[in-house]
Amino acid sequence: MNCTQNEKISQVTEKTLVIGIDIASEVHYARAFDWRGIELSSDTSELIRGNRVKTALPFTNDEDGFEKFIDWITRIMNRHQKEKVIVGLEPTGHYWFNLAERLKKEGMTLALVNPYHVKCSKELDDNLQTKTDQKDPKTIAGLVRDGRYLEPYIPESIYAELRELCSYRERLLKDENSAKNQIHKWIAIHFPEYKKVFSNITAISSLAVLKQTPLPSDVKEIGAEGINKIWRDMKLRAVGIKKAKSLCEAAERSVGVTEGNDSARITIRMMLETYESVRANLDAIEERMKALCRKIPAVEKAEKIKGVGIITIACFLAEVGDISRFDSPKQIQKLAGLALRESSSGKSKGRTIISKRGRPLLRKLLFQAALPLVAKNEEFAELHHYYTTREKNPLKKKQSIIAVCCKLIRILFVVLKNNVDYSPSKMKNDIKRNNTKVA
Repeated sequence: MNCTQNEKISQVTEKTLVIGIDIASEVHYARAFDWRGIELSSDTSELIRGNRVKTALPFTNDEDGFEKFIDWITRIMNRHQKEKVIVGLEPTGHYWFNLAERLKKEGMTLALVNPYHVKCSKELDDNLQTKTDQKDPKTIAGLVRDGRYLEPYIPESIYAELRELCSYRERLLKDENSAKNQIHKWIAIHFPEYKKVFSNITAISSLAVLKQTPLPSDVKEIGAEGINKIWRDMKLRAVGIKKAKSLCEAAERSVGVTEGNDSARITIRMMLETYESVRANLDAIEERMKALCRKIPAVEKAEKIKGVGIITIACFLAEVGDISRFDSPKQIQKLAGLALRESSSGKSKGRTIISKRGRPLLRKLLFQAALPLVAKNEEFAELHHYYTTREKNPLKKKQSIIAVCCKLIRILFVVLKNNVDYSPSKMKNDIKRNNTKVA
């Protein structure tokens, strides 16, 4: 479908049937309208106070329900001589995925409306804030007729694989962080001095000690030589007797809780098992993502950007999908919610801030990628310095990071779409000083 609103509106003709669906976890509700907003019906009506009133069609989120829904659409199209159907719905959680897949197989056009637009528009008909299964499908259908919808992008092949893996990776990262926090909490209670010896508690040498001697009393029992033997048996070279003695000294001065030691040992070992399990799954997921990502053309050229790793590129493509579907990097910027918005009226000019309307995971990814870029990449560090120190309209550090994110989008767009090499020298030449704009 065409992307401009006028072109979307023009696609709804006299021969078009517009369907609005209220998505739920188990039962969906649908209503049908023509191009002018007149409701059409086959058998979804009931007698209310002596009047025949059209009602929404309920259908379940399974094969029987889908067959019922498609049969209902077919009867309406035949009765009213419609040749084309557009189905509009809210992308509510994951509940619409199965229906979307089925509609795609049936050759129907799917339109996604913004839930916020539905919320703002639902009072137009009755001036009431009510939200019902009968009301929402009508509101959704009205937004579709007005061209206020987006054509859904459902990734395929490698991009579908990457999105699934990226989504699961994000959940694993949350689980990993939760497991780390639990370990830190346990240490703060039972062995608070431990952090002075091991700044990184989840380091291999640290985990080895916690598994065998988690409590200060355990450390004192085996002594420095015993601690050092644990590391020698694991062939760890970064630690030695000096580190072991420091740990023993910390154990001697420990003020950790001593009651319930037996249960404390069991608890920490279970915590460590949870952390290592999550970490192993995370490593496996990332290896799979790397292998898939490198099958995409031009990825190896994007990897040459200092500070941008293969996992960052994989997550970027997981969220964006096939880069060839975009005509401009500004479209990706909008998708990430990094498009600028301004609140102005008359002579009053408000702040210009990012919209935050888009894919939050993509926006988070770009922000996290920009931080090491300005720290380790020479040309991006220079760009960041320019943004924050220029004479005209200098940016605050966070604003500058957002600008760097947008620059990264433009670079990845060009490299991945055109299959060209990244040029640090060209990047530097794009940084124009003396109160000129940055390319």
